[in-house]
Amino acid sequence: MGLRERLFGRKKNADEAPDPLADLVLEKLKVGYLVDYDLQTWRVTGYSRYRFSGVDEVEEWELTADGEQRYLERAGDAWSLSYKIAVGDIAGDVRRHILDHEDPPDTIIFKGAAYRLDASYAGHLLPDGAGAGEPVIRWEFVDADETAFVGIEQWGESEFTAAAGSVVEDYQFTHILPGSPT
Repeated sequence: MGLRERLFGRKKNADEAPDPLADLVLEKLKVGYLVDYDLQTWRVTGYSRYRFSGVDEVEEWELTADGEQRYLERAGDAWSLSYKIAVGDIAGDVRRHILDHEDPPDTIIFKGAAYRLDASYAGHLLPDGAGAGEPVIRWEFVDADETAFVGIEQWGESEFTAAAGSVVEDYQFTHILPGSPT
């Protein structure tokens, strides 16, 4: 190893294996990687990035195991895990309320629990983390403990999606292994 490599490090070739101490961490998940969570092994099947006005970027990894999908999000140092729900699973006609008032109600009910509006964001979803992105508005509702949440997203004039989830810690995800994207 020459002086240059000792001072500045050696560049890693694209075909080199990931460094298990530096590359196999939750923040660096890639499509195809495997990760254990809640006694189950999940495959990373997608990656997106949200760019919201006035907020740090939010990264999202789609995880799949046994036909189920979850969405792992990182905003700054905070992590959450969610799953898609139908907007109709939220009590009342939230969709109609947003279309009539351009905002959701201050409180929603999901599975018998109340969630209060905590934040709203406007920005873009960048599939695969790049490109111009698709415009989106997101509203986040939290429970009384601020550990569970429901998110509602509006795409265009009248298309809505929703997700429910909870706050998680990065240490809950273990055994990160590289894999092929297919």
